[in-house]
Amino acid sequence: MEIPVLWSVVLLVAAAWNLLVWPQFWRRVTRDPRARDDAGRPTRFYTVHAVLVGVSVVLAVLVGVVGVLGLLG
Repeated sequence: MEIPVLWSVVLLVAAAWNLLVWPQFWRRVTRDPRARDDAGRPTRFYTVHAVLVGVSVVLAVLVGVVGVLGLLG
């Protein structure tokens, strides 16, 4: 894969940013009282945010891999 070095760096910065931000956000979601009902089961709030965080982290890893491949290629 051949992409300009600057774009590879931008991809790596974007990946790092997302890997720093989303786990912190997830910690706040799990502590939020709206995350569980009275019986302790996950709510829709929890489920929606779990999907959002999961997809975002997977995309961050993929973007980071493309950034690394761009630097190596």
